[in-house]
Amino acid sequence: MFTDRAKIIIRSGNGGHGIVSFRREKYIAAGGPDGGDGGKGGDVCFVADPGLTTLVDFRYKRKYAAENGGSGGKNRMTGKNGADIVVKVPPGTIIKDAATGRVLCDLTAPGERYVAAKGGRGGKGNKHFATATRQIPNFARAGEAGVEFEVQLELKLLADVGLVGFPNVGKSTILSVTTAAKPEIADYPFTTLVPQLGVVTTRDGRSYVAADIPGLIEGASEGRGAGHRFLRHIERTRLILHVVDVSGMSGRDPWEDFLMINSELSKYHPKLGERPQVIAANKTDAEGAGETLKAFREKFEAWKENRRAEDDSFASYCDDGCFKVFEISALTGAGMAELTDYLGSLLEKMPLTGTFEEITAEEAEFTDGTFEQELFGVEEVEEGVFEVTGPWIENLLNSVNLADYESSQYFQRTLRQRGVIDRLLEAGIKEGETVRILDTEFDFEL
Repeated sequence: MFTDRAKIIIRSGNGGHGIVSFRREKYIAAGGPDGGDGGKGGDVCFVADPGLTTLVDFRYKRKYAAENGGSGGKNRMTGKNGADIVVKVPPGTIIKDAATGRVLCDLTAPGERYVAAKGGRGGKGNKHFATATRQIPNFARAGEAGVEFEVQLELKLLADVGLVGFPNVGKSTILSVTTAAKPEIADYPFTTLVPQLGVVTTRDGRSYVAADIPGLIEGASEGRGAGHRFLRHIERTRLILHVVDVSGMSGRDPWEDFLMINSELSKYHPKLGERPQVIAANKTDAEGAGETLKAFREKFEAWKENRRAEDDSFASYCDDGCFKVFEISALTGAGMAELTDYLGSLLEKMPLTGTFEEITAEEAEFTDGTFEQELFGVEEVEEGVFEVTGPWIENLLNSVNLADYESSQYFQRTLRQRGVIDRLLEAGIKEGETVRILDTEFDFEL
């Protein structure tokens, strides 16, 4: 089963908590603090695996969570770091934040790795909070929580040559006789429902990847006939092999088909309409194909000369050998070896092709797997009750022992230093009113 889109939920591991501990040894009645730090939470990593070609595995498993870090121990022992989770995807997979549509990364090279969600940092043990005036710190810092969010995976196949053309022009047959791929072949429209990949080996030893893109139709650029899903896979092809049927048996005009397909490519994205092409005039073995082919060539040459005069980049492609018509019969094999050899020679001169989607500077801030979150938020949830929320403030509360005087003083100083008190005053709090953090409530005092 071929699947080129999926949504999954990823969660990085929580950092382990630092602990409160004091040295207890024989003949030492009150040793100093020796609480160890918590371990780091595991990351969620995506890796491009060349052994994969679809996203079908994500239909059956939708949540991927890394391991939490371990808590610290006595004798200044640091907790174990949580294990990362590695999610394997096919090369050509784009990863987006499902909530915003931001492009987080684009994995094109086999083995390429991307950290989508970093694990929480481990908390600090009480050994870090000892000072000359605070010799018995009875608190430690909790580990940071991991992050959880939904990502959308989109696969755009990576191929050197993309076969395009109307349904039933012979693309699947061409792929089957030039590669080891076994696409379904039959004499009715839309036999091919999913893209097919195969490796072509030329007579002189060159090799390249060809993809049979399911038949495009008029309106494909607007999504008709699942056109967007098919057109997306042409983006990464370096060279288009445009197949037309010159047999006349289907009742279609190959020249009109050629113009229609190019129009749909340009409507989907202007750069796709400028992609270099080689034209394969297929089914030349059919009776009467000669006249149809002659008419096609005449119109094609006139069209090409007009394009050359108007477009310098098009002229450059023509000079490099593109936009040339090959007469073939995929059924008998006539002209196939010459065509595949020629495509191989062209590809040697062509650069790799990327996606049309560009990651903006704003989006690039997200590509290291770190999502900046507001330290805290303040809201009056009912008359005289102000709630302070956010991962940082919740982590701070979990880190202190409010029953301990020194710990309570540390908590209050931190609230002032980080601006929580100022924000509460801006929100309109008055002395004696209630501050709520998680399930804990305080009376506000200046």
